[in-house]
Amino acid sequence: MDAPVYHIPALLNECLNGLNIKPDGTYVDVTFGGAGHSRAVLERLSALGHLYGMDQDIDAWRNRIDDPRFTFVLSNFAYLKNFMRYYGVTGADGILADLGVSFHHFDDLERGFSFRFDGQLDMRMNRASAFDARQLINTYGEEQLAQVLYLYGELKQSRAMARSIVKARAQRSIDTTQQLLDVIKPHIRVSQEKKELAQVFQALRIEVNHEIDVLKRLLQSSLDVLRPGGRLVVITYHSLEDRLVKNFMRSGNIEGKVVKDFYGRVQSPLSLVNNKVIVPSDEEVERNPRSRSAKLRIAEKV
Repeated sequence: MDAPVYHIPALLNECLNGLNIKPDGTYVDVTFGGAGHSRAVLERLSALGHLYGMDQDIDAWRNRIDDPRFTFVLSNFAYLKNFMRYYGVTGADGILADLGVSFHHFDDLERGFSFRFDGQLDMRMNRASAFDARQLINTYGEEQLAQVLYLYGELKQSRAMARSIVKARAQRSIDTTQQLLDVIKPHIRVSQEKKELAQVFQALRIEVNHEIDVLKRLLQSSLDVLRPGGRLVVITYHSLEDRLVKNFMRSGNIEGKVVKDFYGRVQSPLSLVNNKVIVPSDEEVERNPRSRSAKLRIAEKV
């Protein structure tokens, strides 16, 4: 029997081209996962090049690469700057981030990332974290729950869902994905069931893992870690991430505020490599349906 696929890297060739890899350069894959992107980067490095792979999930550590040119860092990429300083990296030539959730996470029923399986409400990328989706569902107030579902899931029925969750958990704790589905399904449109359930689980996952906050920290850190001419290559999968990355690459700051000089020229530490977002080809989507919503943006440090 074939081993299960951990993850199929999205937009692989586009990412490699975007990184503009120098054989002797230093690169960081901050979302190491199943090592798909990392192995392809290593193939383009000489004996003098080096790749750092970061991931906070202990499962990804098991995929680490036995190569003197590779270093695995078991950590959240929010701490990129700290670890690069620890390893004596004075400047990276490229940083790659694939913000998608891997096949491995979706297909592991114990992790609770998917509505396709009944399992414990977990959704932690870092299993050492004390906070999980079960705690979120059972402790957040109605207003707070509604806000999470609306901001991170873009669900118009967020208030009704939150109200039903609070009412249901007063009778008994909501501990499994199926128990949660039983509560929220009356608010899901049958014609949009898969899409809206995915939005609910996305919202909870983002909140559990503080994904927006850690992405902001990664983007800010990239300006300190990249050397001039270094590339920042980011794949996003939903509008919240994409908007944040797009505005940051255009302006060089988290607020997305574009600063211009006296002559109207944009003053930013980053220069866009691709003005138009890169999306998967029809062939890639057919091969890997989960890449359908992937968007690739690339910027170079000035």
